[in-house]
Amino acid sequence: MELLKKEVRSLLVAAKEGLTPRQLEQEYMAMIGRPLPLRDLGFQSTLELVSNMPEVVRVCPYEKGTFILKAIADETTKAIARLVARQRKSARARKSVAARAHAASPCNKPQSFPQRGRAPVLPARVKAELQDLLSSSPLLLLDFDKAFFRRFGRAFQYTQYGFLSMFDVLRSVSDIIVVEQTRAGSLLTLKKYLASEKEKEEVPQAVPAVEKPPSQGTENFCLTAEEKSEPVETQAVDLGDGLKQLQDLEQSLLDKLIMTPEIPPDAVQDKSLCSLPPLERRCLVGVSVEFIISPSQFYIHICSRETSDKLQDMMFEMRQCYSNKLVSDRYIMPESSVQPGQLCCVTDSEWWYRVVIHCVVNDKEVEVFYPDYGNLKIVQKSRLRFLKWCYLKFPAQAIPCSLAWVKPVEGTWSSAATLLFKELCSSKLLVGIVDEYVNGILYLFLCDTSTEEDVYFHCVLQDGGCAHVCGENVLSQVRRKECAAEREDRERIDWARVI
Repeated sequence: MELLKKEVRSLLVAAKEGLTPRQLEQEYMAMIGRPLPLRDLGFQSTLELVSNMPEVVRVCPYEKGTFILKAIADETTKAIARLVARQRKSARARKSVAARAHAASPCNKPQSFPQRGRAPVLPARVKAELQDLLSSSPLLLLDFDKAFFRRFGRAFQYTQYGFLSMFDVLRSVSDIIVVEQTRAGSLLTLKKYLASEKEKEEVPQAVPAVEKPPSQGTENFCLTAEEKSEPVETQAVDLGDGLKQLQDLEQSLLDKLIMTPEIPPDAVQDKSLCSLPPLERRCLVGVSVEFIISPSQFYIHICSRETSDKLQDMMFEMRQCYSNKLVSDRYIMPESSVQPGQLCCVTDSEWWYRVVIHCVVNDKEVEVFYPDYGNLKIVQKSRLRFLKWCYLKFPAQAIPCSLAWVKPVEGTWSSAATLLFKELCSSKLLVGIVDEYVNGILYLFLCDTSTEEDVYFHCVLQDGGCAHVCGENVLSQVRRKECAAEREDRERIDWARVI
C-alpha cells in the first residue's frame, strides 16, 4: 500500500492542474505498466481508492459532478512540485508556438513523432532476467514474448521502460546480447553462451589423422579406388558412433529432467523466519490477541501501523504473485520437500499465507502452523507452494506469550478458565505490560482500558476462581530452582577440591 501511495503521488505531482479519476487510471497504466489494483485492495472504484489516501490525494469537486485529484506534496516532493510547475508553463508556451507553426504549414498532415531525449536504460533487474532467459540456449525473436511470459509469469512491456521498439531494447543491451539473422528470423544469443560455444569448437576432437598431400611428385597420387575409399568409410563410421552416443546422452539427460522436477533457485528450502526483536521490560504496548490455547499459551500481534501495513502489503504481493497459474505451477512442492519444519506458503480463500509444516497427517493432508497468526490448521498438500526468498525477510508477526504471574488452580487450565480468558480478549485492542522473556516466551500482563476502570486479566481470573496469582512466573520459579541447584552443586565440588 505504501508503494502504491508513492506511485499515485508521483503521478499527481507531475500534473499541475490535477487529474480526473479516469486520467489517473490511464496515467498509471502508461507509466507503471499495469492497471490500478482496485480489486486486489477491495475497492470498487478509483475514487474510493484515493479517498482512503487523505495524506496523499486531495479530492476537489469539479463541474458537472466530476472530481479533480491533486497531490498533497510531502517534504520530499515539495521541491519537485515547484520545479514541475515552472516546467509546465514553458512547455505550454512551446506547445502554442508549435501549434501556430503547424497551422501555418502548407503540407499539414497529422503525424505523431516520438519525443527524443536521454536514451532509455533497461533496469538492472530486467537485464538480469534477459540474461537468465538466454543463459540456457539462444532464442528466436519470434518466440521471445512467449518464452519470457512462461519464465517470469508476465509480459515483457518495453514501453514502460521508455523504449519505442524491441530493437531499441536489444540495441541497449548489445553488451550482453548478440542478434544474428538466420533463415528462421532474428536469433538472440547471450555473449557468454556464444563464447562458451566457441571454446567448445576450439577444443581438438579425436578425428582420423589425415596426412598432408605432398606438393611435388605424382607417384603418391596413383592410388587405387579401394585405397581411396577406405579412410572415408572409417571416418563415416566414427561419426556415426559419435552421433549415436550424443543422442543417448541427450535422452538420458532428458529422462533425468522428467524424473526430477526443477526447484526454482529462489525457493526457500532450509531456512526459517526470524522473530521480532524483544520488547523492553515494563514497557507498555498495544496488542491484539490472535490465537488462544490457554492463559499460559497464546499469540499476540503488536499493534503498529508500520508492521500492519507491511504485513498487508506482503499478503497483497503474495496474492498477486501466486495467483498467476504459471508462477503457482512453477513453485509446486514435490513430495520429498513436504517434511515437518519446512517453511512454505498455502492458499486459503484466494489469499496466501506463510506456514511451517508441523506434521504430515496422511498422503493428502498436512498440519501447518501460521507464524504470522499463531494457529494450527490441517490443509491439503496440493495447496502448498515453495515460499519465494523475497517473502523470507519479513519477521514472523505472531509472538508466543503467557499471562504473567498466574497459574491454574489445578495442574492444568480448566475449560472455564480458557473460555473466560477468550471472552476477555475477544476482538479488542489491549494494553500489554511486558514482564520478562523465558525460553523465548513473552510473559506479560494484559489490561483492557476501554471501560471506565482498567481491567487486569490476571485479577479477573483470580476473582473468578480460575487462577492463583503468584509473585513471579511459574517457569521463572523452575528456572530459579534449577540455577540454585546448579550453584549448590558447583560449590560442593569446589569445596571437595579444597579438602
